[in-house]
Amino acid sequence: MTVGTSTTGPPTAGTPTTGTPAASTPTTGSAAASSVVTGSAGGVPRQLPRQRRHTLFFLRAVREFAPVFLDTEVDVTGVLAHRQAARAERGVHYSTTAYVLRAAGRVLARHPDANAALRGGPRPRIAHYPFVHGKLTLDRSLGGQRVVLGTVVPNLHQATLDEIQAHLDRVRDGDAEQLPDFAAIRRLHAAPWLVGQARFRRAARSLALRPHLTGTFAVTSLGHRAVDSFHSVGGTTTTFGVGRVLPRAVVRDGEVAVAPVLRLSLAFDHRAIDGAQAADVLTEVKDELEQV
Repeated sequence: MTVGTSTTGPPTAGTPTTGTPAASTPTTGSAAASSVVTGSAGGVPRQLPRQRRHTLFFLRAVREFAPVFLDTEVDVTGVLAHRQAARAERGVHYSTTAYVLRAAGRVLARHPDANAALRGGPRPRIAHYPFVHGKLTLDRSLGGQRVVLGTVVPNLHQATLDEIQAHLDRVRDGDAEQLPDFAAIRRLHAAPWLVGQARFRRAARSLALRPHLTGTFAVTSLGHRAVDSFHSVGGTTTTFGVGRVLPRAVVRDGEVAVAPVLRLSLAFDHRAIDGAQAADVLTEVKDELEQV
């Protein structure tokens, strides 16, 4: 990323720079300040905000994943009609992610190998769960810092749409600084760096704790912005990415029509399942959504 008009990165030790050698033209005062503003360094380095620590710890933990990516398009005519009817008849609003969580929960209950968690290392271990918990990522603020947080919606294999939406409304409207859902994250931020990192690693490696921290699958959505499709690794065997809904051409009974279409992606951990089963899961979630 460049700042100002600079198009080159900062010089490294042993790398010559173009123009007059720096040793012959020392910079002081305003000249040095100007170089900070206009140079490619972009400013004075500072310590990473504590509120971003959990994201760094998470990214380190998922490095052992072997992600493979699939995507599809979903005709959400039925979803939008159902949502409109619920609002008109009962004054209830269902989010698109609520429908995706419910559909994925039902499908993964039929695919126990995809509803599993794997711990790597010299002797890998895998755990299968009798329930389906789904993690949804949220764009929130902690301590004035914009961060991504996750909430785990439990028992999606049997949860109703009303129960799912009630959970989402609670964490959406609640104060992230006070909600018990994020208490562990707040404690992680308050701890010294090495202590927090050790706690996170220990929790992430526990197959008993994993579904309660990251779910047995994950959903992340950027569909509220101009994002058609994307892929993300959510720390689970399967992660669904929800893009925006746009009118697109579809074929129905041999005729071309225009329908609202959602781009749905799936990232799966190839260590746990193979592409054929992942394709089954994605196709069945698509079918569940189109049959609402």
